[in-house]
Amino acid sequence: MTLRRISISPPQPPTRPKGKLLWVHATSAHRLAALRDVAARLKSHYPELSIISTWETNVPVSTATVQDEIAVGALAEDTPSEMRLFLDHWAPDLCIWAGGQLRRTLTRYLADADVPTLLADIEMDELPSRASRWWPDQRAKLLNSFSAILLPDQHISDSLQRTGIPEHRITVTGPLAQSTLPPGCGHEDLAQMQEVLAGRPVWLASHVKLEELTSILNAHRKALKLLHRLLLIVSLDNWADLEAARAIIRGSGLTFADWDNGEEPAEPHQALLCDRDDLGLWYRLAPVTLVAGSLERKFAGNSPLDAAALGSAILFGKGITEHATLYRNLQKVGAAVQVRSVGELAEEVLRLSAPDLAAEMALAGWAFVTQGSRTTDRLLEIAQDLLDMPDISDETT
Repeated sequence: MTLRRISISPPQPPTRPKGKLLWVHATSAHRLAALRDVAARLKSHYPELSIISTWETNVPVSTATVQDEIAVGALAEDTPSEMRLFLDHWAPDLCIWAGGQLRRTLTRYLADADVPTLLADIEMDELPSRASRWWPDQRAKLLNSFSAILLPDQHISDSLQRTGIPEHRITVTGPLAQSTLPPGCGHEDLAQMQEVLAGRPVWLASHVKLEELTSILNAHRKALKLLHRLLLIVSLDNWADLEAARAIIRGSGLTFADWDNGEEPAEPHQALLCDRDDLGLWYRLAPVTLVAGSLERKFAGNSPLDAAALGSAILFGKGITEHATLYRNLQKVGAAVQVRSVGELAEEVLRLSAPDLAAEMALAGWAFVTQGSRTTDRLLEIAQDLLDMPDISDETT
């Protein structure tokens, strides 16, 4: 019997959308999250812009894509055939590359096709090394293929200039980090609610899932034993959970105001139940926020940036897989504290009821967000200039 060889064709990539296309590539999860933030903000300026994203094979990828993003996946090997196939199919109008692991073949093809490419956030240990001191140094040729290079610090800039990269091509912006456009709220609404609360101590649990609501209520009950006027604001992650959440709070024995039914918190109320629509108001009112969706290890967590940007000290649990780097960085600057149990949550809420401690954490968080936004803003400026150009050239500044 003769065996027939069956050939299996590789899967076909999605169809390229019409119009301008932005390609973002990241070498780590936190860089990918930051580039998705940049892409989302560019999308607000260019509604017809399409986005593709790629990453390195070792990057744990979040499922939180932006509008009109095609998550292509791990980028193929840097071979002429693979890179030509990729670029011929997607034909990007702009590429933003975050991190190292630069690809010589790809970079050459992008330059040959006059596709502007921005390099951001490359660290010293990610810079390409010289192949041999006996051969001409090709690093400058590789790096000069980028339209602009945004670096985390001056030390790396000095190193690149010694390699032969002209100073005008380099901008020191600080590390690339996620930034945020926090939710707003009306000034009258804020002033009215400040009057209603009349100086009561308040803490917020945002993005709450039903599975963790009982733990949050138990922590609040513990804290109430020592801080009798303390008010908990429960902001649910899913509006559809409101009725079930009402039943859970009633069962806990806590008295609560139901924001969705038009109720405001009065002095006898120990909690306020609402959905996520008014988070801009609650973040501004609460000096302490538990960014929930994180109390169980199986959860992926939520971004704490809105809370940090609006002046709230941050608490979080164990389930933060999609934002782990962000939380670690906030911990390093003293803006966030991890809690691992109901008891720890109650203790931290009580500790941060001291206004000076919560304010110190909030200031650290605000400074962290502000630093990240400077890099994002500069990246956006350059990207917009390039997308607005009818004919792409090497000049960006």
